[in-house]
Amino acid sequence: MNWRDKAECLRTDPELFFPVGTTGLALIQADAAKRVCQRCPVQEECLRWALDSRQETGIWGGTDEEERRLIRRRQAREARRVAS
Repeated sequence: MNWRDKAECLRTDPELFFPVGTTGLALIQADAAKRVCQRCPVQEECLRWALDSRQETGIWGGTDEEERRLIRRRQAREARRVAS
């Protein structure tokens, strides 16, 4: 069984996870999507997949595009620190 088969979002309109824009109604939509993620049993796996596959749009693992960019930057800084 794939982790996606257990995802809470399977029972939700997929459009919820792809808000258009970053203000107003899109923020409300993103918050609603993140609430679905909070109760998802595979949230961590989803986020890991989104980071590994460099998902640039949508809500994945309870994070939006900017939050994932910050995570990737932090991971890159840590990797450089460990390498030096």
